[in-house]
Amino acid sequence: MKRKTGKADPIQVAVLQRRLKSITGEMGLTLLRTTRSPILNEARDFVTGLYDAKGRMLEQTEYIPVLAFALQPACEHVIRFFGGDVHPGDVILHNDVFSGGNQNNDVAVFKPVFAGAKLVAWAACKGHQADIGGAVQGGYNPEAREVWQEALRIPAVKIVERGKLRRDVWNLIFANIRLRIVEEDIKAQIGGCAVGERGVKALVARFGRERLERLLESLFDRTETMVRKEIAAIPDGTYRGESHAYYDGVTEGTRMKINLAVTVKGDAITFDFSGSSPQTPGFVNAPYSATASALLLTFLMLIRPDIPHNAGLLRPIRIVNPEGSFLNARFPAATTFGNSITGPTSDAIFRAFAQALPKMVTAGWNRFLGFAVSGHDPRRGLPYVDILFLALKGGSGATSGADGYDHIGLINCAGGILAQDYEMFEIHDPHFLLKHEYLPDSAGAGRWRGGLGVETEFVMRGENVTGVAFGDGVEEEARAFGFFGGRPGSRNSITLAYPDGTRRSAKSKEIIRGIPAGTVFNQKAGGGGGYGDPFERPAERVLAEVRDGLLSIEAARADYGVAIDPATLALDRERTAGLRKR
Repeated sequence: MKRKTGKADPIQVAVLQRRLKSITGEMGLTLLRTTRSPILNEARDFVTGLYDAKGRMLEQTEYIPVLAFALQPACEHVIRFFGGDVHPGDVILHNDVFSGGNQNNDVAVFKPVFAGAKLVAWAACKGHQADIGGAVQGGYNPEAREVWQEALRIPAVKIVERGKLRRDVWNLIFANIRLRIVEEDIKAQIGGCAVGERGVKALVARFGRERLERLLESLFDRTETMVRKEIAAIPDGTYRGESHAYYDGVTEGTRMKINLAVTVKGDAITFDFSGSSPQTPGFVNAPYSATASALLLTFLMLIRPDIPHNAGLLRPIRIVNPEGSFLNARFPAATTFGNSITGPTSDAIFRAFAQALPKMVTAGWNRFLGFAVSGHDPRRGLPYVDILFLALKGGSGATSGADGYDHIGLINCAGGILAQDYEMFEIHDPHFLLKHEYLPDSAGAGRWRGGLGVETEFVMRGENVTGVAFGDGVEEEARAFGFFGGRPGSRNSITLAYPDGTRRSAKSKEIIRGIPAGTVFNQKAGGGGGYGDPFERPAERVLAEVRDGLLSIEAARADYGVAIDPATLALDRERTAGLRKR
């Protein structure tokens, strides 16, 4: 139930909330301007946040939504671990998935904020690092069978103590990380935390510590009230959804089931993942925080978009996720694929809520299929690594009243991950881009079609190149599903054409070593699922997409019952009426 904290001026509460959001936004701008890796300053794979002395979320700016719950559990662990041994000027590093982290490569920096001698808050930045040690450069290792084969574990360690850099600890960490750029990016994250610290201190000076605490409690209560109102509008009941992830990277043909029961009772909601598949022997597992983030980002898509992101948001939500399933793997499991299980998790949530909120859910989004490339750049004589955000962005699912987004990417980023600039792509990597364009006929047909996927092709000119495929969606049944008569989107694929004429299709999870210079990389990222009967889509819209090259004449006829003259690209209304006649 909502906590009673006394009266607070609602205008001041609103002003405070927006100032907190502004501070986390300033922290994010700091990272955009000072980080070195394109994963951070172009793709924007990071989150910034502020937390109170207990680790409760005050506000966040998630540049990608999957990081919605990526900092608070780690912050709470840091507080428990250090207890009272925290001082002004300290900086703490953390990435450990078994103590609140969500992914090994997502490294968090925490800075305590003091008002005088009293700890009042924490400023934090978490970003995906280009390398974090382990057996494979870049951090994605489908051959991993335990966490130590994936990354350097950083449970919680002070890298700066009372304002003084601990060079021994710093050197120990970065001696185990391949790329110097990571060291520079962690420095940038420290700078982002300093911006957050400065902003919180300004708030304390403006409101006073005790008054600020009262306003924050009121903010939590008001946020909780907003969320409870949204939940109360959903009919009471238990709604079930199921989805699957495919191929654990060890045994061909494996399927991991996500079993979800969503129970709405009054103004509270429970998400229960009991009965989901046990953890896998490979890296297709998620830590608790990754699954919780997947749940929250999907649920937030179904309620009002202006709800503040603070601890009040979490109060009406209960998560049941038994340890030992592949959605909450036990130590020392490999878990790097955990963030990527967001897609299947969201599928299960949408399927469950389709029974209660049919006009709010989307059809399936294209499943993520990534390909991390690392090697030696002969132009500079330096190593390089790239997750190829340019190539992996498929389409989103359609919803009632709107087509899906084209080229938006994986649902756990929901548009937050930007595609690389073409020139910067070729400057950063020894690659030559040949093609990057919408993929015709990739969108799932429907009254509202799914978003289009893309096709990307480039020549690889690096040396000693290794590619790591990690994802899903290459299987027929893993295509983005349609809703209410809508049809599925297209499949994913990655093909390597070697200079000697041989071709190799990548599995969804594997390491491909020794890729020779001159290899042509081709990736097709599939489209999203359609929503509603395709024959109810206006024929004129179908015709416009044929003329734009997004849809073939054959697909227009087969999927939408729309006949178009190939010579004139004119609509044949009589034949269309016949095709659409039930």
